[in-house]
Amino acid sequence: MNMSKPTVERKTAAKASAGRLIFAGISVLVEFFFLVILATSLNEYAEWISITTRLISLILVLLIYSRYQTASLKMPWIILILVLPVVGVTMYLLVGFAWTPHRLQRSLDAIDERLFPLLRSADGNLEKAALFDRHLGNISSYIQHKAHYPVYTDTEVTYYPDTKLALQAMLNDLRSAKKFIFMEYHAIENAESWIVIQDILTAKVKAGVEVRVFYDDMGSIFFLNRDFRRQLQEAGIHCRVFNPIVPFLKLIMNNRDHRKILVVDGKVGYTGGFNIANEYFNLTHPYGHWKDAGIRLEGPAVRSLTAMFLEMWNAIRDNDADDLSYDKYLPARPAEQKDDRKADHHAAQDADMHTGFVQPYGDVPTDHEQVGENVYIAMIEQAVDYIYFSTPYLILTEEMSHALSLAARRGVDVRIITPGIPDKKMVYEVTRSYYHGLVRNGVRIFEYTPGFNHAKLCVTDDHAAICGTINLDFRSLYHHFEDAVLFYGCPQVMDIKKDFLDTFPRCHEVTQQYHTGRSNPLRFGQIILRLFAPLL
Repeated sequence: MNMSKPTVERKTAAKASAGRLIFAGISVLVEFFFLVILATSLNEYAEWISITTRLISLILVLLIYSRYQTASLKMPWIILILVLPVVGVTMYLLVGFAWTPHRLQRSLDAIDERLFPLLRSADGNLEKAALFDRHLGNISSYIQHKAHYPVYTDTEVTYYPDTKLALQAMLNDLRSAKKFIFMEYHAIENAESWIVIQDILTAKVKAGVEVRVFYDDMGSIFFLNRDFRRQLQEAGIHCRVFNPIVPFLKLIMNNRDHRKILVVDGKVGYTGGFNIANEYFNLTHPYGHWKDAGIRLEGPAVRSLTAMFLEMWNAIRDNDADDLSYDKYLPARPAEQKDDRKADHHAAQDADMHTGFVQPYGDVPTDHEQVGENVYIAMIEQAVDYIYFSTPYLILTEEMSHALSLAARRGVDVRIITPGIPDKKMVYEVTRSYYHGLVRNGVRIFEYTPGFNHAKLCVTDDHAAICGTINLDFRSLYHHFEDAVLFYGCPQVMDIKKDFLDTFPRCHEVTQQYHTGRSNPLRFGQIILRLFAPLL
């Protein structure tokens, strides 16, 4: 794989973007302190203003308490507002209150009303899945009915434990594109790994292929400058940016697009933990060796990845024209029109067991349905022999902690791989603060010694696995737009298990170290970090 050297313009992109992020951060702080000082001054000016502030704080606390969400998310805000009313109310109005999601949800609802009916899989797949495994079939039923993404058969899965192998496969598929290419990534770096992709995309545009690139502004802010989008558009590549950071004017930045999706012609799709930046492919090593993973899908299940891209592309209401019809990218399948046979036991045994059942799904923070967390908990609850997780961050709700602990206490081999070298030191300390509560119940924790573990994986009992973008932390489970793929009954599940078994020896098991307890100062510090973990 030939990697061209970045130009001077590309080398300066990170500096310019870092300056934009610093300016945005300073703007947020200036606005925050201005509001706090203003409110404090007014409270001191008149007693009735002070009383009004306290009443607003009380009403806000009651509203937060009444929300249908985990107590782990509500308690930090309630404590902060009660202890420091002015500071707490100001922070909540700036970063806690869901101004943007309400507007965005209306847009998503309108799009999904036209989009999701095109995602019907072959009739009987849910019944076949239930006959294959009742517990996994129930998980698929939940995803299909609550997230609207069906379960498929006839889809080949390829697992990549090495991101360099994934990148090479992606380049080969990009070169073979005939109709369209969709790319949606949390972070894109205008450096070697992207440059070789952009060269292919530019050539494909000249050959008449439609190319769309979609990235998150916050995720890419250290990697790109504002000229990147213009450069792509000048090359004929359609480009949109999710939730651009606009200091003073648009400070609602809690919800980010954390998805990683590549779709080629609607036939081949990729997802996983890696973005398009050098560190993800170990071309640079800011945090030691970067451990990540991804999967390639080929077959009808790619339709769901295509729908996820179209959903986000059209939801942001850019100045460019949105799609009025999705039939070009999601044409009707013959099986959807005529296959009305009822599944039976033999069908469940014989139907495409070389590919098994494959179910890509998305999770959005605006519908109050925590699909990512609920699927993980369901996987934990149905585990019998073992369940392994890989995650860069371990910041759990009480519900998730309880599910992991209960599984270990009933005899399931529960193991979690986290990083050995952190990318964010404070978040790393919060991650470690959860170790003691888990290991005392029998959960085993492994830190990836060579560097930073970024893979988002789950495998259980030799027959089911999840690979995607969803971390075991509040941001992924509650605030971000995410995607993942559940698959079972196919041999690639064992490929993921093998990757875990190959990775454990490269880790340092810290189970015993965190089982013996903590010093009082450390325990107090971790309590404070844990309390405000949902705000990080």
